[in-house]
Amino acid sequence: MVAHTAESLQAILDHQRQAFLHEGEVKLTRRRDRLDRCIAMLRQHEDAVCEALNNDFGQRPATVTRFTDVFPALSALSYARDNLKSWARARHHTPRIGTWIPGAKASVVYQPIGVVGIISPWNFPINLTFAPLAGALAAGNRCMLKPSEHTPQTSELLERMVAATFDQSEVAVCTGSAAVGAAFAALPFDHLLFTGSVAVGRRVMAAAAENLVPVTLELGGKCPVILGRSAGLKRAVDRILLAKLLNAGQICLAPDYVLLPREKIDEFIKLARKWVAHSYGAPHRSQDYTSIINPQHRERLRAYLDDARSRGAEIVELGADAGAADNPSDSQRLLPPALIIGATATMSVMREEIFGPILPLIPYDDIEAAVEFVRARPRPLALYWFGNDRAEEKAVLSHTLSGGVTINDVAMHVLIESLPFGGVGASGMGAYHGEQGFRTFSHARSIYRQTRIDIAGLLSLRPPYTARTRRALRLLFSRL
Repeated sequence: MVAHTAESLQAILDHQRQAFLHEGEVKLTRRRDRLDRCIAMLRQHEDAVCEALNNDFGQRPATVTRFTDVFPALSALSYARDNLKSWARARHHTPRIGTWIPGAKASVVYQPIGVVGIISPWNFPINLTFAPLAGALAAGNRCMLKPSEHTPQTSELLERMVAATFDQSEVAVCTGSAAVGAAFAALPFDHLLFTGSVAVGRRVMAAAAENLVPVTLELGGKCPVILGRSAGLKRAVDRILLAKLLNAGQICLAPDYVLLPREKIDEFIKLARKWVAHSYGAPHRSQDYTSIINPQHRERLRAYLDDARSRGAEIVELGADAGAADNPSDSQRLLPPALIIGATATMSVMREEIFGPILPLIPYDDIEAAVEFVRARPRPLALYWFGNDRAEEKAVLSHTLSGGVTINDVAMHVLIESLPFGGVGASGMGAYHGEQGFRTFSHARSIYRQTRIDIAGLLSLRPPYTARTRRALRLLFSRL
């Protein structure tokens, strides 16, 4: 891998910007070609991607990588390719200044902005690189990519794949440490997209502000699940745990805690035990379970459990050998899933995004209390509601705000390419996916073509102003 410096990063940016300016209009055929090359590249290297991510994590099933990393990336790229023509079409508007102006024309054209920077995280390094890249390339831009230093084998593979597929003036991968990432964030891009933690997102935004670089921040937060009393609990537990334990909970959209009727907690625990035993057996020995990315994150998660236990919470380990798990080796870093019963706001597990296979259960007595619990906290990236009561569903959605919502399932909205994906408040700003990604990485340029009619003369808008001017203005005002 290339050892990048601030100077070498700036040189790549300058090279891409000059190539962009020299190219002029970016034809749709060129954009489709770049998208097609990405698709072919990922298909060719799918097995290598699975192997690299398994090595980086210690254990990550190839099925998980294919479903959560490769498939969404290919879906985003092919959707952009197939819809590019309609997205890029100029939008025509009826020109009005109080009334329609005969013969005048107004339109919006979407132009590429130049060079886009994309900083992607370690949990889904392929998906969260190529999904935004799809929008950036569809919009006609050049791109620089900074993958995470926490998945070095995957980042090195990505660097080799891209270098063999694209000229550096089109797409370039910039690997390196957190210091390289900081230098990358400080570059004068035309747009910068960052996916990662809130803490790092703040630093990225501050660095970008030095050059007035517009940013899209995809962060995270504590995504709540609200179980209504009308919900079918068995189905809800199945869907909650499927999403929570996928990638061992290392997902920005993973359920962070569950709000449920007080009388349903015991049944939830019973169903959860049965589900994990059936799905994973003993998770610490299952080939279908994913490791925690590194020892530091595993110790962080264990500290959540220790802190909650010391403050009086009950920890319920899940799996066939719950309570008797082997101590996994450092190379595995497997952490058995656990429920926390009796979590309180003072516990660290309720103050920070969990990002692991730990799930607090928070009882409520009425739905208003559950909604207020969510409203009292920073706005999450997603909210999940389970139930069949449409009035309650409407009340929950109208009294909360989150980046996205899935009803009667978890995180499914992110798989719908035509829906914008993004956060709100502390969970992020801006959005991408599908047409929204194309718009995010384009400049909407307003164009007005004047009629031959002398509008200023017709409305007596040239000084000196007269009674006729005042009458013309009154007429305009009357049409508003």
